[in-house]
Amino acid sequence: MPPVTPVTLAPLTGGHGIALTSARPGPDLAAAGWSETEYAASGTAQAVDPALGSAGFATRVVVRRPVTAPASGTLVVEWLNVSSGADAAPDWTYLADELVRQGHAWAGVSAQHNGVVSGTAAVAVEGVALQGLTGLDPERYGDLHHPGDAFAHGIFTEVARALAAETGATTVLAIGESQSAYLLTTYVNEVHPRELFFDGFLIHSRGDVAAPLGEIGRGIDLMAARASGVPTPLRDDLDVPVIVLQSEGDLLGRMNYLPARQPDGPLLRVWEVAGAAHADYFQIGEFEAFLGCADPVNRGQQVYVVRAALRHLDRWARGGAPAPSAVPLEIVDGAFVRDELGIVRGGVRTPVVDAPADVVVGEAAPGASAICGLFGRTLPLPAGAGERRWATRDDYVAAYTAATDAAVAAGFVLAEDRVAVLGELRTP
Repeated sequence: MPPVTPVTLAPLTGGHGIALTSARPGPDLAAAGWSETEYAASGTAQAVDPALGSAGFATRVVVRRPVTAPASGTLVVEWLNVSSGADAAPDWTYLADELVRQGHAWAGVSAQHNGVVSGTAAVAVEGVALQGLTGLDPERYGDLHHPGDAFAHGIFTEVARALAAETGATTVLAIGESQSAYLLTTYVNEVHPRELFFDGFLIHSRGDVAAPLGEIGRGIDLMAARASGVPTPLRDDLDVPVIVLQSEGDLLGRMNYLPARQPDGPLLRVWEVAGAAHADYFQIGEFEAFLGCADPVNRGQQVYVVRAALRHLDRWARGGAPAPSAVPLEIVDGAFVRDELGIVRGGVRTPVVDAPADVVVGEAAPGASAICGLFGRTLPLPAGAGERRWATRDDYVAAYTAATDAAVAAGFVLAEDRVAVLGELRTP
């Protein structure tokens, strides 16, 4: 078989510019002393199945890192998500402020065939046509080629290895959300024991199964794998820290993580966030109306928990204190246990569930579209519930502030985010 050769990085220019947009504007990188560069990353990668050997590839990677600002020495490598039929970086959206204030370099890797070549969407938004990079902008990306998802894990490893050398990173963390989390589950179970490269993993919103190993010349069929797969927990002999962060909306329904749920271990923490959906208003912002959902999408505070998870993971991977443990969400006979307002009990608590002015739910109403199901919903409090809980607005503010401080003390919200959380006070 051909040897695995080191990856070369060549800046990508021309065409329509970097094809990695977000519904929410990120921080001003230039003002923060950061740079943003897109590279064509070329080399060879090994398949997970040794019988398939190795193959050449040329994919893309977007690198955002401090230049004049202080750098931490940590590189966070996100497996870009292709569920919509085009590359997206949901964890960059959640984590950008934390990455910039900590000085962690970030890289988004187009590891999968669908992101580079094909535009098949696992979850589509009606009226929105998406496609892979080579079709989207042939001038900029026309020379890219992907040998198929049999090599996706190898591509992710080899590109991350090259980026660590390029950035001088001393700690390298792998992160991924939704479909990417399925693939990272496979990575932790089957690839990491062989490669021993990453120092920690943040697996965000996975489902019950691990992603299939993939085939030559095509992308994975995640829906088929989920229909025929077996619930797959992470291996129990981890040698680097792993945080699995699940929203309420990930436990049942479409994602159905519950059959793969597992307890914490020496190097594993599982956080289940009450009142959070698989995706939410923080991700979609002003484009919420394009989803066509009957109810307002979830307005939970998952973003702050994701930032806290990365902070803990980085410290833990560097030999510091482990991340805190969290109680699981309460589920009895396959259904959530909810309070009198309809808010789930247990799990990681944020102020919007412990001092509620509305009811944030991880699931959409029955009969909702697949995309709306992932975005959950936000419902008004039952009539008179606010008045029964708080005699005055000052009482509500005091309760919300106390819930914020409790979340900070527990380690599930960062002290640096306290002001932002308090800025989300609502009218009960």
